[in-house]
Amino acid sequence: MANEQAPGWTFLSNHTHVLVCLAADGDLTLREVALRVGVTERAVQRIVADLELAGVLERTRDGRRNAYRIDPAVPLRHPLESHRRIGDLLGIVAAPASRAAVQPAATRPSKPAVKAAAKPAAKPAAKK
Repeated sequence: MANEQAPGWTFLSNHTHVLVCLAADGDLTLREVALRVGVTERAVQRIVADLELAGVLERTRDGRRNAYRIDPAVPLRHPLESHRRIGDLLGIVAAPASRAAVQPAATRPSKPAVKAAAKPAAKPAAKK
């Protein structure tokens, strides 16, 4: 039995798969998410709209692209899991590197602060 083909279902929903992708990289395009999840781009757009409406995702415009931030404090929606939070779920299924993407906004540095910290310090003017 162990060698048989995997079933046509998974333990996690496409909503969770989209969250896992965006937790790993909040700058992915929805087309890239769709390719990773294995659904259409339109399906991902609907899922992202659902997640935004539920307060799980926040979309911000970054030039011509969107960036996504996940609120880990939002409780899971089903009564059987409502005692747990989005961050708990992602802490189990997301890759360790993606956990920084799901920190509460208050504990994360803002984007300008991150960019400013990455710039090298200006060199002092040379004396003549």
